[in-house]
Amino acid sequence: MKQRNPVYITILTVTAIVVIVYYMLVQNFSYLTSGLFWGTLLICAILVLIQHSIGDLVENEKFSKLSDAEKAIYLDEKSKPYFKSLYESAFKKQSVTEEKDILIDHGFDGIMELDNQLPKWWLGLFYFGCVYCIVYMLSYWLTDFAHPIKEYDNEYKEQTAAVAEYMKNVPQATIETAVFSEDNVAAGEEVFKTNCVSCHGEGGKGGIGPNLTDNTWINQPEKTLFKNVFYMVENGSPNNPAMQAWGKNGVVSGNDIQNVAAYVYHINQEKPPITEAEGGAKPQGTEAHWEK
Repeated sequence: MKQRNPVYITILTVTAIVVIVYYMLVQNFSYLTSGLFWGTLLICAILVLIQHSIGDLVENEKFSKLSDAEKAIYLDEKSKPYFKSLYESAFKKQSVTEEKDILIDHGFDGIMELDNQLPKWWLGLFYFGCVYCIVYMLSYWLTDFAHPIKEYDNEYKEQTAAVAEYMKNVPQATIETAVFSEDNVAAGEEVFKTNCVSCHGEGGKGGIGPNLTDNTWINQPEKTLFKNVFYMVENGSPNNPAMQAWGKNGVVSGNDIQNVAAYVYHINQEKPPITEAEGGAKPQGTEAHWEK
């Protein structure tokens, strides 16, 4: 007779399977506080105990039919610790007598081989893999589990909500607190492309709106270029209704205005102006003398 797995090993294995199945369905560990999960574990444990008890009855019936020598061998094997017998079944070398009993002679090619049984741990992993594959595929087809696009959408929504919550609470830049930083130029370029490029053209070369790369400005309410851009984006232009008060109207945040002001400062002060010959709009306004 084959040795049976201890009941606690079976219960642990079933518990692991139930945990995996619940995680596939729920996709997080919140189910650990659910009564349904613990009820499922309890029912599975009871079923395992019932199955083990039936197995004991079958084992006793088979044992009674063994000869005295077979009973002695069986009891000797059963007295070994479970993990020791598991290890020996996988790695112990058979004796010469045992090898003779499982020796296979091909006959036609002179090759001899041993018909060893696969170790229980290997078979267990194999059957577990088969069951896991079935559960995984069912979860994939019937739930949102393992769908990369749906997972991406969920994560995107969570991140967007987290950013929105952060932006609600983070202090926004004002014209008094805003400062120029090279680190803000790249972010400011993205704000510019989203909100400003339709009027001021690519790279600030001008179009419907004035050229932002030259040194002539229609409105000069502030003494420094950076603060002047911040003021105009926040309050709009009194000379042109198309230049709305982006900040006061709530279209862009104070930090976005700070970023786009850094970008305009960058293309105006740190890059050569885009001339009419290069496709830029002609100068408008008066020459500016900005303070550093």
